[in-house]
Amino acid sequence: MGYDGAGSDGGIGHVAVAGAPHAIVAGAPNAIVALDRDETVLTWNPAAERLFGWSSGEMLGRRAPVVPEELVAEHNAVLERVRTGGQVSLRTKRFHRDGSLFDVRVDTSALRSETGDLLGYVSVYHLAQDDETADDRTSRRAQLVRRLADVVADINAERELPAVLDRIAASLTELTGADAGGFVRIEGDRLRLVARHKLPESLHGSTADLRTSLVGKLLRGGRTVLLETGDQGRLDELIWSQLPGLHTIALGLAAMGGRPYGALYALFAKRKVGHLELELLELLAGHAGIAVGNAMAYQEAERQRAHERAVFDASADGIAVLDGLGRVVQWNPAATELTGFHAAEVIGWPPPFQLPEPGDKLTLQLPSGTWLDVLCAEIVETGEIVVDFRDITRSKELEEAKDLFLATTSHELRTPITVVRGFASTLDARWDSMTDAERRSAVHTIAERARSLSQLMDHLLLGSRAGAGELTLRIEGFDLGELVRAATLGLPVLPELHRIEVNVPEDLPLVSGDAFATDILLGQLLENAFKYSPDGGLIRVEAWVNGDQVVLVVDDEGVGIAQASREHVFERFVQGDSGDRRRFGGVGLGLYIVRSLARAQGGEVSAHPRPTGGTRMRLALSIADTPGPLT
Repeated sequence: MGYDGAGSDGGIGHVAVAGAPHAIVAGAPNAIVALDRDETVLTWNPAAERLFGWSSGEMLGRRAPVVPEELVAEHNAVLERVRTGGQVSLRTKRFHRDGSLFDVRVDTSALRSETGDLLGYVSVYHLAQDDETADDRTSRRAQLVRRLADVVADINAERELPAVLDRIAASLTELTGADAGGFVRIEGDRLRLVARHKLPESLHGSTADLRTSLVGKLLRGGRTVLLETGDQGRLDELIWSQLPGLHTIALGLAAMGGRPYGALYALFAKRKVGHLELELLELLAGHAGIAVGNAMAYQEAERQRAHERAVFDASADGIAVLDGLGRVVQWNPAATELTGFHAAEVIGWPPPFQLPEPGDKLTLQLPSGTWLDVLCAEIVETGEIVVDFRDITRSKELEEAKDLFLATTSHELRTPITVVRGFASTLDARWDSMTDAERRSAVHTIAERARSLSQLMDHLLLGSRAGAGELTLRIEGFDLGELVRAATLGLPVLPELHRIEVNVPEDLPLVSGDAFATDILLGQLLENAFKYSPDGGLIRVEAWVNGDQVVLVVDDEGVGIAQASREHVFERFVQGDSGDRRRFGGVGLGLYIVRSLARAQGGEVSAHPRPTGGTRMRLALSIADTPGPLT
């Protein structure tokens, strides 16, 4: 087998390496190094020992450590160029064994079999002389490499992926002198043109089969650059078919995270391609992979930040982020709503409440009365603290109300039961010794207490059904005025301190609702009016038409309801925050049942203060369209 030798300046011609006399290679004045296809040293002559400082015994069978890292791309481009035919002569730098760099002229050509198969490469080295051609080439290379640095800086300044890809395609033609360029992305078994320069816009987004493409050939060869000319391969791929006069395609593989991401295509229709263009293409491809990775990482980071910000802003929980010194650096809208402190008031300062240890939970009450559950978690990598807090005021109040309900219910049940048991025991033990009047009085007391117990149980049952949304009413037109008159006439004998007035027009229209439910509702309002006016006074019931509604009010001159409690009194197990009201007993279900029954009929009930003291309970029901059942 033979190889195509280097040409000028002491190069050797066509030499049969395998059978040549050893003296020819050993006596050559220039360093001769032969490499196989994997760049393993096959030949290392004495001149190479003198030039580089390593003996042949040290070099044979291994890769020669003579190429500086910054010139690896140049070296690869040279080998790729000679693989496709011809030879390359250039001035460059190489390492000596002592670590120093020296200028050399190297002539490289392909080592081929008699059938033309590539077996390796042969390089002839000699110290650089005054060679204007080599100096010009080196100067041009240095200039382009400097320009490459500027181009790479411009590419990396872009953040959006499409802009990065377009900049790469444009830089490709600028640096290599190509007539057109493009960037294709690998998408499974397809290629997609995602950026182009000096190519028709209609080609953008076009695809090709990866397996049969030049990119597929490049990947199968395990190389980073590929050069194809008109007589060496297909140049009519769908993506490039619209470039007239295309004679050469140079490809550079762009990898991201160690995996192929895409490739740069440099298309030549007029100019010729040299090893310098291949070197620049390989360098640009390497930087392109980095720039694409940076752009994708930036976009992912932006997407992640936008997602986190949306969650942060939309969270119903208050969220704060503290720096390592415990100062607030982020404060979401819910935090402002829960605490009343705006972000501008707290950022740069400690949070306006106590914090638990990271991983623990702390329940605390703000001066505003709001109860918070506060949790903390530490971000170990940054030393920051994330604080999450939520409003538990309602659940705290409900918990306290339930405790109060249990205590109150126990008390309310114990009193009548104790009375019933006491009088029943008396009747059992002293029946024969008691007069008829005494027995009747005892039985009457038992009956009254039993009625109280029954009423209490009815309230508990109604409250339970209302809380579960299980109230079922028959909605129809009924006469509210008749219902009011019947309810007030049927009242038990009034205490001497109370008097009642009823002012309901005879022509009051029918209302839409459930008569039985409204009777319960009205009875509870009247009972409350008497109950919460222990010193007596006027109880007034009035009704009138207000638009498409009938309004019914029950006024008393009693203890009234504190302003802060006018909505709370309609909740379960609540009697109002006024200490005067709690002393009247009860389990706090009456007004909850009243509002539940009113709303179940499409109406509403509310509590209002009276200018002269006491409370006005206002009920509004819709006027019925027809006198018959509505549903």
